[in-house]
Amino acid sequence: MVFSLPAFMAHARELHRLGPPNNDRLSAVRVALSVAVPGLVLILVGRPDLMMYAVFGALTGMYGRNEAHQLRLKHQAQAALVLVGGLTIGTLLSVNHIHSWWLVLVATLFAGAGSLYADAVRLKPIGPFFGILALGACASVPTSVPFLTAVLIGAASAAFSILVGFAGWLRHRRWEPGAARDVPILRGPLRQSALVHAARYILAVSAAGACGVLSGSGHPHWAMAAAAVPLAGADLPSRVHRGIHRIVGTFLGLAVVAVVLFPSPLSPLQYFPGHAAIVLAIVVVLCQFPTELFMARHYGWAMVFFTPVVLLIAQLASPMDPGVLVMERAIETFVGAVIGIAVAVLVRAPAITAPRAAGAGAAGRR
Repeated sequence: MVFSLPAFMAHARELHRLGPPNNDRLSAVRVALSVAVPGLVLILVGRPDLMMYAVFGALTGMYGRNEAHQLRLKHQAQAALVLVGGLTIGTLLSVNHIHSWWLVLVATLFAGAGSLYADAVRLKPIGPFFGILALGACASVPTSVPFLTAVLIGAASAAFSILVGFAGWLRHRRWEPGAARDVPILRGPLRQSALVHAARYILAVSAAGACGVLSGSGHPHWAMAAAAVPLAGADLPSRVHRGIHRIVGTFLGLAVVAVVLFPSPLSPLQYFPGHAAIVLAIVVVLCQFPTELFMARHYGWAMVFFTPVVLLIAQLASPMDPGVLVMERAIETFVGAVIGIAVAVLVRAPAITAPRAAGAGAAGRR
């Protein structure tokens, strides 16, 4: 990064620039449907408090958004391993009442392994962020159903997302023999770069988690997830931009959460007394569509809507004082994102000089 005035102005413009549309509406409809159907089923059976597991499974639909159906099928199955894996580990920690430093240790190991796996199969969205988020969130709320039930809800929701993503094939019924995703093999310089990238995740997540535990907030997973966000950028400027987007987008999203949860004429909870859980579940479903709509075009705007999704499913699973919820989330997000940006700046990967490897590596990061 060159710290001249023109460079600074270019980076400032990049922060609020909306990327070009790229079939965003169709992808947003698929993800919203993947969240809505399992969510509505849980509402109908009277268990909206279990939406956390359904939502994290349904995020499988965010992967492979513009790929051919047969390629998306494999891509989403690979992503489901990260999401359901994180959910499973987090739920296991919850049912065994394992929190604090043990949560930080487990999440850190998961982040490092998840980074290597994400690079190896070239997940997009890049990195293990959603798996880290699922692990921390599920570990930090009491599990009100048997362990296997929670995992099955997440797995079934992930399977439904994969089905939704593949459903368009029924219209075209076209299968390309030998078609494969362009996934470079992690060897030589690419392997070294992937190891450095995994080290970034380990350092950022562990440092953020330690700060979260030492602060006594009780939610170190928020800081750990925020620290992982900047690391998914393709290069240093984009990592810094993602970190800033995370902070600003989360703060704006917290304003939406405050409108929903704080008593006021603007809160929908005031108009449906006795049905707060159902109202929150519906808001979660509604927020998922704009989250995916902006995810590839402007990460900050996506966070404005994704923040209510994450906080409201946590509120459904384990209610807490809304004021404390908003304040702690703001602090943990700021601390975690700053740590993630610092790690991205300080820990650099060696340059990949081989022409073929450089092209593959750059494509993989994008």
